[in-house]
Amino acid sequence: MQRLTDAPGAERLVGVLNATRDRVDELQRRVRGLEELEQRLAALERKVDRLSKGGAAASTTSRTRKTTSTKSSGGTRAKKA
Repeated sequence: MQRLTDAPGAERLVGVLNATRDRVDELQRRVRGLEELEQRLAALERKVDRLSKGGAAASTTSRTRKTTSTKSSGGTRAKKA
């Protein structure tokens, strides 16, 4: 073991190994973050699927709200003019 530390370039090799370890740690941290994002994405996809199955009622309600808000703002413009 002592001979390895005395060998030329051993210090550089140790530095490369430490840098590699740091990079692998960073990569593992990022992969864990991706796993969490994948879980959130899967949950959102399930929610969108559920909403799209009952989508006819939901889209009608949102259209009604948009129409109502347009009518009330139009009336306000008429009063100001």
